[in-house]
Amino acid sequence: MIKVFKYRLYPTKKQAGFLVFQLEGHRYLYNQALAQRKELYQQTGKGIGYSLQATALLPKLRKENEQLAFCNYSSLQQTLRRLDKAFKAFFARIKSGEKAGPPRFKSAERFNTISYATPGDGCQIKENRLYLQNVGCIKVKWHRSIKGKVKTLSITRRNGKWYVSFAVECDPEPLPKIGKEVGIDLGLKAFVATSDGQQIEAPKYLRKSEKKLVKAQKRLSRRQKGSSRRRKAGVLLAKKHEEVANQRLDFCHKVAYCLVKAYDGFAVETLKVKAMVQNKYLSKSISDASWGMFLLILKGKAESAGRWYREVPSNGTSQRCSGCGEIVKKSLAVRTHNCPHCGLVLDRDQNAALNILKRAWTGPSALASKFEVSPRSCRL
Repeated sequence: MIKVFKYRLYPTKKQAGFLVFQLEGHRYLYNQALAQRKELYQQTGKGIGYSLQATALLPKLRKENEQLAFCNYSSLQQTLRRLDKAFKAFFARIKSGEKAGPPRFKSAERFNTISYATPGDGCQIKENRLYLQNVGCIKVKWHRSIKGKVKTLSITRRNGKWYVSFAVECDPEPLPKIGKEVGIDLGLKAFVATSDGQQIEAPKYLRKSEKKLVKAQKRLSRRQKGSSRRRKAGVLLAKKHEEVANQRLDFCHKVAYCLVKAYDGFAVETLKVKAMVQNKYLSKSISDASWGMFLLILKGKAESAGRWYREVPSNGTSQRCSGCGEIVKKSLAVRTHNCPHCGLVLDRDQNAALNILKRAWTGPSALASKFEVSPRSCRL
């Protein structure tokens, strides 16, 4: 399996200048390769792939541009692969009938990553520092050790900060069996509702920070375009949004960690978040909940711990009675499931979680045991 280890970099002012210089070189290559693809398609109706651009376009541009000559050759090839991957994803979406736009030219603000394919080719760890070709040894905050074989490495700039991410191939580390499985229903009021009656409230970080974000946005709007004060206001606004994003990520990791420690398997519903955010009344709350990110994190942690993870269709999980299977229609305002057929009365979200578990269950019983880890013990 592949895991990613991310660390903060602390380059000197001179090293940061070299990194920005290389980023501009990679951005120039990306835009030139994109322009070549578009021009060739307009002239001939045919496309061009990575191989031709790597063997013909890259050597030519590297001779002409000093920024490209300053960059590691393998990392430049990774930038061309990045463009090729973007086109393949675009064609895949078109083929599946989705609404999609082609890859776009990158501005300086929208190009922030340099990738290295092979550790040792332009990048390596030297004396607890990260060595990059033509940049030097950069200080790294190693808050945890890397476990596994490093496959790729990426340097990222975000709001003036620099990070390094190691994509590592490693073996799962199975946890001891607990003897319990669980169905999980995700919601806006209760972020997680389990089939055994436990609930973790949604933190609503965006809502809590909304006043600060609006204030920062208004400050940015008042600044004159192109001025240094507007640039500073933009950086401040980006930092506010980054703070909210980091809070969400931390929350999702903690909840997923507690669940993986407490259960042997997880049944979750397949959510079409892109379609759900079209609801103008709930779109902000749905985006703030970050269901997709949480499920991705839970799936990764479950795989790493040797737990099973299964997605089931979400249709009818709230309306169907988990006791007798009959349909009991209710609006979103009704928070209690009260079945007139079998007399079952329980929380609406728990009823949905039980239905989700039943759809994925492979054992002799459709009910999970009592959840022993409370939200408080999760330190959320």
